[in-house]
Amino acid sequence: MKVEHYVEIFGEQTDMKRLSDIVKEIWKGEGNLVKDLVSIEIYFKPEEKMCYYVINGDVQGKFQV
Repeated sequence: MKVEHYVEIFGEQTDMKRLSDIVKEIWKGEGNLVKDLVSIEIYFKPEEKMCYYVINGDVQGKFQV
């Protein structure tokens, strides 16, 4: 079964899978391995066009969408 999650506000749509893929790329870009990912929490604030994330419960970051 394929599930897709989108957030749409003010006529703009954001694919949540794309946001998680970006977080994974950030993780890998910092020299980490995908297999070391235990959890990813994503907090998307469409009114700010910002994505905040927490990886493995302690690595925090953000990026503009």
